[in-house]
Amino acid sequence: MIIDRLIDKINQMNNPTVVGLDPQMEFVPKGMSVLEFNTKVIDAIYDIVPAIKLQIAFYEALGLVGLEVYKQTIAYAKEKGMVVIADIKRGDIASTAQAYANAHIGERGDFCADFATINPYMGSDTVKSWLDNCKIYGKGVFVLVKTSNAGSGDFQDLIVGDKPLYEVVAQRTAEWGADMVGNHGYSTVAAVVGATHPQQLADLRAKLPHTFFLVPGYGVQGGTSADIRYAFDKKGGGAIINSSRGIITAHQNPEYEGLGFEEAIRDATLTMRNDLRSVLS
Repeated sequence: MIIDRLIDKINQMNNPTVVGLDPQMEFVPKGMSVLEFNTKVIDAIYDIVPAIKLQIAFYEALGLVGLEVYKQTIAYAKEKGMVVIADIKRGDIASTAQAYANAHIGERGDFCADFATINPYMGSDTVKSWLDNCKIYGKGVFVLVKTSNAGSGDFQDLIVGDKPLYEVVAQRTAEWGADMVGNHGYSTVAAVVGATHPQQLADLRAKLPHTFFLVPGYGVQGGTSADIRYAFDKKGGGAIINSSRGIITAHQNPEYEGLGFEEAIRDATLTMRNDLRSVLS
């Protein structure tokens, strides 16, 4: 199962970090293409980071050229042995959902990754095609459960019966993945839970013993290592922590002044790794 591969790579590198490759033109050094930017970032980190996450919106914004970069970046990361998460947040039904699932976690295709993020808020029929593809092709999904943005509580915290909506979604996520649990005890149907809500993170970790977490919000969005410690189980597993701008803009950070582009990226990544290790230890 792909979740076992991800956990094995995290354990091998002792680093539960995923780097978000979300290139905006102001992040890219003058004279460097977006594809070169991406490949240089990957070259700098692939031996110390188990996974990358590509937010497709930044590539769509560049038009057809951007989608070609998206395609080539996925291929290059796979060549380097990295697990690839497509951050696409799709949520539709019937044949549309199947088309999205085939495009992003199908058997083959220009945009096929190992995992995709999906939005379940239209209901369980938005998830079915993704679950089918997980089983058929050995892929995985991260279901949006409790997101890191400040406005997430507008809907996700609304009380349904006797619990907030995000808990209802969390419970359903665990049910959807109950028959896809790997050797490490975690399901390939995983959850997105933000670092900016540490109490909810702790509650969900206790209630979802077999659900792996993708945790955004660390660093620039305000989540700290003290917050993200709640994402992990008692053995220090069960989660991977995302950083995007905090890593890929390191060459613009005065803290890394005097370092080359790739050296700054790598240094920032090692700083994050060591910060996470300090919590896990």
